[in-house]
Amino acid sequence: MRSLRRHPAAWSLAACLALALAWAALAPPHAATRDRLFEIPKGTWERRMAGDKVEILPSVVKLTLGVQDVLLLRNSDTVPQQFGPVLIMPGQDFRLPFDQVSENQFACTAHSSGQMTVSVLALPDRGWDRLKWRLATLRHFLIEQSPG
Repeated sequence: MRSLRRHPAAWSLAACLALALAWAALAPPHAATRDRLFEIPKGTWERRMAGDKVEILPSVVKLTLGVQDVLLLRNSDTVPQQFGPVLIMPGQDFRLPFDQVSENQFACTAHSSGQMTVSVLALPDRGWDRLKWRLATLRHFLIEQSPG
Protein backbone atom coordinates (compact mmCIF):
# COMPACT_ATOMS: atom_id res chain seq x y z
CA MET A 1 0.00 0.00 0.00
CA ARG A 2 2.87 2.33 0.84
CA SER A 3 4.33 1.97 -2.72
CA LEU A 4 0.98 2.94 -4.29
CA ARG A 5 0.95 6.19 -2.30
CA ARG A 6 4.33 6.97 -3.79
CA HIS A 7 3.02 6.56 -7.35
CA PRO A 8 -0.15 8.63 -7.79
CA ALA A 9 0.46 8.63 -11.55
CA ALA A 10 -0.07 4.86 -11.58
CA TRP A 11 -3.47 5.35 -9.89
CA SER A 12 -4.39 8.02 -12.45
CA LEU A 13 -3.37 5.78 -15.32
CA ALA A 14 -5.37 2.85 -13.90
CA ALA A 15 -8.43 5.07 -13.42
CA CYS A 16 -8.18 6.39 -17.00
CA LEU A 17 -7.87 2.86 -18.34
CA ALA A 18 -10.90 1.72 -16.32
CA LEU A 19 -12.97 4.67 -17.60
CA ALA A 20 -11.93 3.99 -21.21
CA LEU A 21 -12.91 0.32 -20.92
CA ALA A 22 -16.25 1.23 -19.32
CA TRP A 23 -16.97 3.70 -22.12
CA ALA A 24 -16.03 1.13 -24.80
CA ALA A 25 -18.34 -1.46 -23.25
CA LEU A 26 -21.35 0.81 -22.68
CA ALA A 27 -21.38 3.74 -25.12
CA PRO A 28 -23.46 3.41 -28.27
CA PRO A 29 -21.41 2.86 -31.45
CA HIS A 30 -21.17 5.76 -33.86
CA ALA A 31 -19.56 6.17 -37.27
CA ALA A 32 -19.09 9.35 -39.32
CA THR A 33 -20.92 7.62 -42.16
CA ARG A 34 -22.85 4.40 -42.51
CA ASP A 35 -20.96 3.69 -45.74
CA ARG A 36 -18.08 1.23 -45.77
CA LEU A 37 -16.00 2.25 -48.79
CA PHE A 38 -14.00 -0.16 -50.92
CA GLU A 39 -12.23 1.17 -53.97
CA ILE A 40 -11.25 -0.73 -57.09
CA PRO A 41 -8.04 1.10 -58.01
CA LYS A 42 -7.02 2.23 -61.46
CA GLY A 43 -5.03 -0.46 -63.24
CA THR A 44 -6.82 -3.43 -61.63
CA TRP A 45 -7.88 -4.91 -64.96
CA GLU A 46 -4.37 -4.44 -66.42
CA ARG A 47 -2.83 -6.17 -63.38
CA ARG A 48 -5.25 -9.10 -63.77
CA MET A 49 -4.42 -9.41 -67.48
CA ALA A 50 -0.70 -9.42 -66.58
CA GLY A 51 -1.31 -12.40 -64.25
CA ASP A 52 -1.10 -10.51 -60.93
CA LYS A 53 -2.99 -12.48 -58.24
CA VAL A 54 -2.89 -9.73 -55.59
CA GLU A 55 -6.32 -9.21 -54.03
CA ILE A 56 -7.40 -5.57 -54.03
CA LEU A 57 -10.61 -6.12 -52.08
CA PRO A 58 -11.15 -8.42 -49.10
CA SER A 59 -12.83 -11.73 -49.86
CA VAL A 60 -15.15 -11.16 -46.88
CA VAL A 61 -16.54 -7.73 -46.01
CA LYS A 62 -18.06 -7.38 -42.54
CA LEU A 63 -20.71 -4.73 -41.95
CA THR A 64 -22.52 -3.92 -38.68
CA LEU A 65 -26.20 -2.97 -38.67
CA GLY A 66 -26.76 0.58 -37.48
CA VAL A 67 -23.08 1.51 -37.65
CA GLN A 68 -21.65 0.74 -41.09
CA ASP A 69 -24.35 -1.13 -42.96
CA VAL A 70 -23.97 0.29 -46.48
CA LEU A 71 -21.44 -1.25 -48.85
CA LEU A 72 -19.97 1.44 -51.12
CA LEU A 73 -17.93 0.24 -54.08
CA ARG A 74 -16.01 2.83 -56.09
CA ASN A 75 -14.69 1.83 -59.51
CA SER A 76 -11.57 3.93 -60.10
CA ASP A 77 -10.39 1.50 -62.78
CA THR A 78 -10.60 2.24 -66.51
CA VAL A 79 -12.87 -0.71 -67.29
CA PRO A 80 -16.33 -1.70 -65.98
CA GLN A 81 -16.45 -4.08 -63.01
CA GLN A 82 -19.23 -6.54 -62.25
CA PHE A 83 -20.62 -6.86 -58.71
CA GLY A 84 -23.56 -9.23 -58.48
CA PRO A 85 -26.02 -8.23 -61.19
CA VAL A 86 -24.65 -4.67 -61.34
CA LEU A 87 -22.14 -3.33 -63.84
CA ILE A 88 -20.14 -0.52 -62.22
CA MET A 89 -18.76 1.76 -64.90
CA PRO A 90 -15.35 3.51 -64.59
CA GLY A 91 -15.60 6.44 -62.18
CA GLN A 92 -18.95 5.23 -60.83
CA ASP A 93 -19.95 4.43 -57.24
CA PHE A 94 -22.40 1.71 -56.24
CA ARG A 95 -24.12 1.79 -52.84
CA LEU A 96 -25.80 -1.30 -51.41
CA PRO A 97 -27.56 -0.82 -48.05
CA PHE A 98 -28.38 -3.77 -45.79
CA ASP A 99 -31.18 -3.82 -43.22
CA GLN A 100 -30.94 -7.29 -41.71
CA VAL A 101 -28.34 -9.73 -40.43
CA SER A 102 -27.27 -11.90 -43.34
CA GLU A 103 -24.45 -13.60 -45.22
CA ASN A 104 -24.43 -12.70 -48.91
CA GLN A 105 -22.42 -14.09 -51.82
CA PHE A 106 -21.79 -11.87 -54.84
CA ALA A 107 -19.99 -12.42 -58.11
CA CYS A 108 -17.19 -9.85 -58.26
CA THR A 109 -14.81 -9.34 -61.18
CA ALA A 110 -12.38 -7.41 -58.96
CA HIS A 111 -11.48 -10.72 -57.23
CA SER A 112 -9.31 -13.39 -58.77
CA SER A 113 -11.76 -15.92 -57.28
CA GLY A 114 -14.67 -14.06 -58.89
CA GLN A 115 -16.59 -13.90 -55.58
CA MET A 116 -17.01 -11.68 -52.54
CA THR A 117 -18.96 -12.38 -49.35
CA VAL A 118 -20.72 -9.58 -47.47
CA SER A 119 -21.41 -10.57 -43.88
CA VAL A 120 -23.87 -8.28 -42.09
CA LEU A 121 -23.61 -8.60 -38.31
CA ALA A 122 -25.97 -7.48 -35.56
CA LEU A 123 -25.04 -4.49 -33.42
CA PRO A 124 -23.36 -5.99 -30.35
CA ASP A 125 -25.11 -5.77 -26.98
CA ARG A 126 -23.76 -3.46 -24.29
CA GLY A 127 -21.06 -4.88 -22.06
CA TRP A 128 -18.46 -7.48 -22.96
CA ASP A 129 -19.88 -8.10 -26.44
CA ARG A 130 -19.59 -4.42 -27.37
CA LEU A 131 -16.12 -4.15 -25.80
CA LYS A 132 -14.90 -7.19 -27.80
CA TRP A 133 -16.47 -5.74 -30.97
CA ARG A 134 -14.76 -2.37 -30.44
CA LEU A 135 -11.39 -4.02 -29.80
CA ALA A 136 -11.76 -6.19 -32.93
CA THR A 137 -12.77 -3.12 -34.96
CA LEU A 138 -9.75 -1.21 -33.66
CA ARG A 139 -7.45 -4.13 -34.46
CA HIS A 140 -8.87 -4.39 -37.99
CA PHE A 141 -8.46 -0.63 -38.51
CA LEU A 142 -4.84 -0.71 -37.32
CA ILE A 143 -4.04 -3.62 -39.65
CA GLU A 144 -5.61 -1.78 -42.61
CA GLN A 145 -3.59 1.36 -41.82
CA SER A 146 -0.25 -0.40 -41.34
CA PRO A 147 2.22 0.04 -44.21
CA GLY A 148 3.15 -2.94 -46.36
